[in-house]
Amino acid sequence: MGGGVRMRIRNRLDTGILPTAWASSGSRSGRYRARPLLGAVLATLLVPSPLTAPVQAQSSTPSAKKPSSACASDNHRAFDFWIGTWDVTAVGQDQPSAVNRISREHGGCVLRENYSTSGGYTGMSMSFYDSARDIWHQTWMGGDGVALFIEGGLNKQGEMVLSNRNTPYYKDGMPINRITWTPHADGSVRQHWQASKDGGKTWTTVFDGLYVRQATQPDR
Repeated sequence: MGGGVRMRIRNRLDTGILPTAWASSGSRSGRYRARPLLGAVLATLLVPSPLTAPVQAQSSTPSAKKPSSACASDNHRAFDFWIGTWDVTAVGQDQPSAVNRISREHGGCVLRENYSTSGGYTGMSMSFYDSARDIWHQTWMGGDGVALFIEGGLNKQGEMVLSNRNTPYYKDGMPINRITWTPHADGSVRQHWQASKDGGKTWTTVFDGLYVRQATQPDR
């Protein structure tokens, strides 16, 4: 409250002219009874309120330490070699035919894939480590409406191998889909998708492609 406002209130107090909420009009005793009440009002107005305190003062207080990530174990990070933005070239071709973007989401608990080809086909997947079952899972859905559910983990060679045969949805006699991601020393990754219609006795290649990182990479 400014000095001019305080002076006007003081003048009104001395002359007996006060709002009815503060004093009884026309009474000297009322004026003196108003002084303690006026002092309380002034004190209330002059003491900073938490509601009117600067936001910066509140935000400057150190926040509680964030808990460690629930998905920071080696098992959760086993598929990190696939993170990045990639040009994908199929075997037998000399130019990339697709771009695939794999990002770590939700505190590192999910790998999200967004795939698009030069021909207009698109699809996406969600991959994660299921710690309760000690297994990696991927759900894929393409623009053609075809879904794929595959599970597995790293083999002894450090390859990620996921297959629908490992899922609860698989039944004997169904075609088997198996996808293997192999990291190379130069940072590239091979993705080899195979299928079998005879229970795994013989395999045919559905897709075999080389992933090469684009020069400019987004933050992981």
